[in-house]
Amino acid sequence: MSQEQRRASIMAILEEATTPITGSSLSSTLGVTRQIIVGDVAVLRARGEQIVATPQGYLLYKPQVTKAYRSTVAVRHGDEESELTEELNLIVDLGGVVVDVTVEHPLYGELTANLQIASRKDVEQFAGKMRELRAEPLSILTAGYHLHTIEAPTSEVMGAIREALREAGYLAE
Repeated sequence: MSQEQRRASIMAILEEATTPITGSSLSSTLGVTRQIIVGDVAVLRARGEQIVATPQGYLLYKPQVTKAYRSTVAVRHGDEESELTEELNLIVDLGGVVVDVTVEHPLYGELTANLQIASRKDVEQFAGKMRELRAEPLSILTAGYHLHTIEAPTSEVMGAIREALREAGYLAE
């Protein structure tokens, strides 16, 4: 299989996927190393393909007409994993999706990472990956302050999410 055939295969797999696909899964399916997949995805992105990397894997951005209510919230908590997971679980338990996280870095400006966390399972996978990689959250750069873009099905659900974050002491107001 040539590079172009493999890249076309990656696009076909992502177009049909309903959930994120890991680089390891793509490499196994296509019979190449994960690093080759990372390079192919970089080339596809450079060509304008809307491939998003999340902690769960790659997905193709598919603009949809949605009635979801989207809002950005400023939050703050310590660097304990338990606080991070509690914050994320508060959001998903009420029906929200944590789309991304943004911090303001003094040198680089805004740094944003796609998350797409929609369930407790996603929260556990994210926390597990942090433990496995011994990685720290972006909020470590900003004394715990960070922004989340959150999607909720209604403004009432978004209000409930904000209130739960406020009650838990995480909402930065």
